[in-house]
Amino acid sequence: MQPTTPIIAGQPLAIDLRGLTKTFGKVIANQDISLTLREGEILSLLGENGSGKTTLMNMLSGIYRPDSGAIFIHGQRRDIRSPIDAFKLGIGMIHQHFKLVDVLTVAENIVLGTPAEKGMSRAAITRKIADLSLRYGLMVDPNRKIYELSVSEKQTVEIMKVLYRNARILILDEPTAVLTPQEIDRLFQILRRMREQGNAIILITHKLHEVMEVSDRITVLRKGLVVDTVERANITSDALVEMMVGAAVDLSLKRPEPEPDAPVLLKVENLCVRGAEGELKLNDVSFDIRAGELLGVAGVAGSGQKELCEKLAGLLPAKSGCVKVIDIDNNMNEVDITHAHPRKIIGQRVSMSFIPEDRLGMGLVPSMSIADNMLLKTYHHEPGPLVRRKPAREQAEKLIERLSIATPSALTPVRRLSGGNVQKVLIGRELLSKPKVLITAYPVRGLDIHSSYAIYKMINKQKKNGAAVLFIGEDLDVLLGMCDRVMVLCGGKVMDIVDARTATKHQLGALMAGSIISDSKKGEALA
Repeated sequence: MQPTTPIIAGQPLAIDLRGLTKTFGKVIANQDISLTLREGEILSLLGENGSGKTTLMNMLSGIYRPDSGAIFIHGQRRDIRSPIDAFKLGIGMIHQHFKLVDVLTVAENIVLGTPAEKGMSRAAITRKIADLSLRYGLMVDPNRKIYELSVSEKQTVEIMKVLYRNARILILDEPTAVLTPQEIDRLFQILRRMREQGNAIILITHKLHEVMEVSDRITVLRKGLVVDTVERANITSDALVEMMVGAAVDLSLKRPEPEPDAPVLLKVENLCVRGAEGELKLNDVSFDIRAGELLGVAGVAGSGQKELCEKLAGLLPAKSGCVKVIDIDNNMNEVDITHAHPRKIIGQRVSMSFIPEDRLGMGLVPSMSIADNMLLKTYHHEPGPLVRRKPAREQAEKLIERLSIATPSALTPVRRLSGGNVQKVLIGRELLSKPKVLITAYPVRGLDIHSSYAIYKMINKQKKNGAAVLFIGEDLDVLLGMCDRVMVLCGGKVMDIVDARTATKHQLGALMAGSIISDSKKGEALA
């Protein structure tokens, strides 16, 4: 763990929030919130989904106005009415999803929307960006196009955008979600450099090991209230989780051992898939998964994970190669589903479930109730023109009880549920069919720790029941802790398939970045 700079007594306050309250109708999003952020400090903000983190940051960045309370910036009371007001006060928000124009250069993106730069020459702008880069250690060529940059370089540009506008207070929302371990290390070096320069930083993340590595202090929210603000050096990860949830939570990841001679249930051979514009998204991909085995998939964003899932589910055509599912209930017959669309896959009695990354766009219909979303999986089996809704409602009620889904009733529209409960509905519906092959993409993205571990347990239960599970994730600690093997994709190619029991995060990170690791190098990584 990297040491953090101790907070010096008497350091000036960059932010002082006093008694902020924000309500939406009868819902109290934030109640009497008070917290401070010092200059030259990294403060992590933790809390479950719905704890009020986003609402609080939206008040600070000018999107919402508090119903009561006061905001002090550098000792002066301020009324932040809009994001423009926040910018003028030196507050910059760096979102998880980048807001860059791909066809413009780095320099053009940095100065975009800054009227004061209209009279400056390109050379003067480039010099100013170079000075900024040197000061904070932000190394990126100002003349490169955004589409030419890696994910971490794009994030660097986002940081440079707010610093160029003289922001001294930075809010980072889930900044490591799509980065390799090496890129995360580099980001943390940048944050430490910014702290040394006197910047004040708020870090919003669900990853406790990152909180413990880079924070000075940690503020925990629960149900719209501040539970406590603690020094990082005086707290443990388990204690933080208990503060967030209100009870002790077991954070150990289980890995049920598969049977060594279990049959292969999913076989992919030399699969090639093209994207919408004709580019090769999957290039000669081959792997198999046995019954009771969990194969993880790692890779930076855009490495082919989305196309792999959608091809296996029958949503994309294959250019070449084949996908076969083995029917263990029918004399181990191989069912070729390479060119089958989803309805045909179901018609061939292939026992497969797909849990997509886009929960509300692809997995569920937001305006429909939980019961009606359950019906979407089975309505085509009805013998006549009329659909019986009662069985689906009974299934939904059982699911709500078994998975502890927080909802007024089975007739509540899915869009009104929190992210964790939406994911429970989707996974619960897919698992009701007791699939032999389960494909799941980023099943805990955006979920808090409590909800995430509930999802992990559900996936492990399917593994114990003999399903072959393909698990696409972004948290390498989870992939190494839960999976039996991990397949690393880079640019649509399989870089390697490693044993999760012996692999390391930095070994995976190197593969994700496109480095081929020799056997000797693997030995060094394991040592």
